[in-house]
Amino acid sequence: MSDMLVKLYDLPPLESVEQFEARTGVTIRRAIAPEKHVVTKWIGEHFSPFWVSEAEVAFAHAPITCIIATENGKMLGFACYDTTTKGFFGPTGVDEKERGRGVGKMLLMHTLYLMRQDGYGYAVIGSAGPKDFYAKAVGAVVIEGSEPGIYKGMLR
Repeated sequence: MSDMLVKLYDLPPLESVEQFEARTGVTIRRAIAPEKHVVTKWIGEHFSPFWVSEAEVAFAHAPITCIIATENGKMLGFACYDTTTKGFFGPTGVDEKERGRGVGKMLLMHTLYLMRQDGYGYAVIGSAGPKDFYAKAVGAVVIEGSEPGIYKGMLR
């Protein structure tokens, strides 16, 4: 899959996490260190061991670069940045049963805004899955010739 590029200086307006929580009941926040085992176990059960490795890198950063979505003490989704390499958004995922509630879009938007606050002008969505979603949500464009990109030769 190709990478995509997002202009962080030209993002759509962001609904605050407080407004999102009031409207949906879903909390969006940075994960904290004592949750690492819970978050990485959830990622492994719902997604991939490769994504677990990337999330572990996110937990090694200060501040932690793993953002989570929770509701009533239950994990719904996550998004990471600066894991495979600096300036990369992802991995990210939402529990299949929770999709369609706007959780994935809020994780994406909140994380990209954090990247912008960290000083990035652009973000790369590495090996982007739902390209139409990213294009519509944040104006992401495919980076031609980016497949396999940084993942070339990765051990599997």
